Parts: sequence; structure tokens; C-alpha cells
Amino acid sequence: MMSLARLLAVSRKEAIQLRRDPRSLLLAFLLPLFLIVFFGYAITYDVKNIEMAVLDESNSEESRALVESFVSSGYFRIHEYPARYQDVQMLLDAGVVRLVLVIPPDFSRDLGAGRGAPVQILLDGADANTATIARNYATAIVARYSTEVVLGGRELRLPVEAETRVWYNETLESQNMIVPGLVAVIMSIIAALLTALTIAREWERGTMEQLAATPVHRFEVVLGKLLPYVVIGLFDVSLAVLAGLFIFQVPFRGSVLLLSGLTLLFLVGALSLGMFISAAARAQLLATQFAIIATFLPAILLSGFIFAIETMPIPIQAITYIVPARYYVTVTKGIFLKGVGPDVLWIEALAMIIFATAGLSLAARAFRKELE
Repeated sequence: MMSLARLLAVSRKEAIQLRRDPRSLLLAFLLPLFLIVFFGYAITYDVKNIEMAVLDESNSEESRALVESFVSSGYFRIHEYPARYQDVQMLLDAGVVRLVLVIPPDFSRDLGAGRGAPVQILLDGADANTATIARNYATAIVARYSTEVVLGGRELRLPVEAETRVWYNETLESQNMIVPGLVAVIMSIIAALLTALTIAREWERGTMEQLAATPVHRFEVVLGKLLPYVVIGLFDVSLAVLAGLFIFQVPFRGSVLLLSGLTLLFLVGALSLGMFISAAARAQLLATQFAIIATFLPAILLSGFIFAIETMPIPIQAITYIVPARYYVTVTKGIFLKGVGPDVLWIEALAMIIFATAGLSLAARAFRKELE
């Protein structure tokens, strides 16, 4: 039968060891906040100030108006005006510009005659995502300019007009989407790294035999070692949430209580994974490396944080179901941006309960083998 006194004694011992380890303290209290701020600013899907070059062979009032349409949009910034068409390729090859607008000599004359006046847009497709967005921007700008030329300042009333409304992230800010997901990804990595040192530390310091000799049940050892890190994890998530609210101005529309409960489930599973790795590896360096491999890439690539899971190949989608961060990313985005409740997130809650139970069982089983 488990004893609360023994459980708290193990927790107190682990807290003392943690307090005496500056590396673990740095990892526990400073690194999560640093990562949320750093990646919150560094990762963005907003494409602005695209460097472009303009080869204006018409040099007319109409061509200058078209160029001004690109600049005034806020998405493009003119870097250079090449004198010859031969210079265009050099600019694209060197990566100096992403887009080149080429306006032919008879551009103004064709517009005045009512004929089609084609312009050429050359794109650097080495970065396919930026090139696609830049092409869409350029197409929309040219279409708007063409409409203004045809109408001559008159208002156009279409028989059918679509009125769009964006839900949940009305301003389409990348940070509103990225920061909630970052909380899940960072805590997935940090949690496993923290507990990956626990049992391995006992082996390296020669205290494992003393721990094995004490009349403590293996679940009491696992849970006792886990409790201080659960408290630290909740503290780190609180800091990350506050950073999202006050530094990045991310809206929070859901329940704090629901987020706290689901965070607790997620942390138990992530921390238990690290403890299982620690028991299996026995060495802190090896355990840390295993923890990084087991959490970093899956949390970044397979959680839906950067890439939509629905667009992945079917076999990869199947693998994402065993990545705990997948469910917590859905939780944080849903609670932050949509304000959804248990009626929507019950599947994620059930999955995290399963992972937490499996993680505790694996950690206890691995620790029992060490005691034997």
C-alpha cells in the first residue's frame, strides 16, 4: 500500500537534489521562457517587405503607377532598378531579390489603345512558400491595377459579392497561431529533459543502492520524483501563457481551469516519458540525448505545430497519433483562440490520460528492473 509520508519524503529528496543542480534549475526556470520569447518572434508565416527589382522599360506615368501599387501594398520593397534585362538573372541568382517586375517599352501605348498590356513577373522559386505567397500578392495587385485602369475611377458594383469573416484569428496574425502551439512543443521537450536526469543522476552519484535499500514502493519512487517537476512544469506553463498574453498579445478565450487540468495530464505523460528514458539509459548524457530524439523532432514536425497533419501522407498521419504533443497543441490552440470546452476537447483529454497512464507504468516497470 502506498504511503503519503514516503511519497513526500521522496519528493523532498528530489527537490533538494534539484536545488543543488544549477543546470537543472536553468533548464527548469529560464529556458522555457527564453524559448517562448525567442521562437515567438523568430517563427512567422507573415511574408512582408519582399525584396523586388523593377525593370521599367516604359518609364511612363502608367508604369510608375503600377510600380507604386506594389510599394504601397506594404508587401514589397524595391531593392534595385536594373538597367538591362540581362541583369535580372544575376539578381535572382545571387538571391538579392525574390521578385522582378519587368514592364515592356510599349506598356503605356498598349493601355492607351485599349489593348492588353502584359507585364512579366519573375520569381525565385528556391523558397517555394515565399514564392507562392509573393505570386499571389503580385497577381492581386496587378488585378486591382487593371480594374482601376478599366473603370477609370468609377465604382464597380458586382451582382454577387462575397463577404468574408475570419473566426478565431480575425487579424490573421501568425503569432496568434504560433505561440499557443509553442507552449505545447516547448513543454513537451523541457518536461522530458528535466526528468531524463532523475534516475540517471542516482546511478552516476552512487546513491541508487541507498534508494533501492529503502522500504519504498517503486510507484512511490516514481511519483515522488515526479511531483517536484509537475509543480515546475505548471509554473513554466503559467509563465509561457503570461508571455503569450502580455508580450505577444495573443487572445485567451477559454477556461483557465480547463487548461490547467489538461496541462497537468500532459505534463504527467511527458515527465513520465523522461523518467522512463532515465531509468533505461542510466547515464545523464545518454538520457538527455535520447530525450531530445524522442521529443524534439516529433513535437516540432508531427504535432501539427508547423505542418497540418491533414496534408501529411497517410502513414505519417498514423504515426502522429503516438505523439503526445499533437493533442496538447490542439488543446492550447482551442482554448486560447476558440474558447472551446470539454465537449470539444474530450478526445484529446482521453488520449492524454492514456499517455499519462502508459508513461507512469513504463517508468515504474523500468525502475523496478533497476532495483532488481
